[in-house]
Amino acid sequence: MALAAAFVLGLSKSGIKGVGIFTVTLMALAFGARQSTGQLIPLLMCGDLFAVSYYYRHTRWEYLKKFLPWMLLGVLLGALIGKDMPERIFKWAMGGVILGAVLLMAWWDLRKSKNVPTHPGFAGLMGTLAGITTMIGNLAGPFSNLYFLAMRLPKNEFIGTAAWLFLLTNWIKLPLHIFLWGTIDKSVLSTDLWLLPGLLVGLFVGVRLVRRIRDSSFRRLILFLTALGAILLLIR
Repeated sequence: MALAAAFVLGLSKSGIKGVGIFTVTLMALAFGARQSTGQLIPLLMCGDLFAVSYYYRHTRWEYLKKFLPWMLLGVLLGALIGKDMPERIFKWAMGGVILGAVLLMAWWDLRKSKNVPTHPGFAGLMGTLAGITTMIGNLAGPFSNLYFLAMRLPKNEFIGTAAWLFLLTNWIKLPLHIFLWGTIDKSVLSTDLWLLPGLLVGLFVGVRLVRRIRDSSFRRLILFLTALGAILLLIR
């Protein structure tokens, strides 16, 4: 189960956005909800390094600068409240918010509107939610995906900007997991070494899949997988 999670993580980091929530679900089933959050961090960082090196030329720094400060604020909030949050309440609230956001994006697509949210509050809300959820359950993907989709970024720019976002965020989360939550130690690193081949295979397969996906299909795929992942989160 954990190897399958590592493979799906490779697909996600190679550019197949929206599938990362399957990794979170599988890892939680394999290691337990709380422990899985720390177990994933080293693997996420390895995937981030690949994504940044492969897509760095496509990064849109202006969007990253708007989103990243809010996401870091959310990480700090998540670190403070994560220990005391009942898992069942978190799970249902998270699934409901993700599904609501997907429905909103689908409605925008059906309207064929070219207008995008320009109010700073949109980046603030999505960034803060992404930060809280990435600290508590490595579930920032749906919120960052929806923000970059709302900005109508082309496929490669979407991937390149998100790659830098998660690289910076996961490095900041690392000491919080080690010293505050105690979810990363030598045994976690040893286990992740055994899972690393699954991640590498997922990266290899994912890069080839991304090349075959058109921008319009890519956008619909993300929305569909995000909604499906939210449903799986609710019923697991």
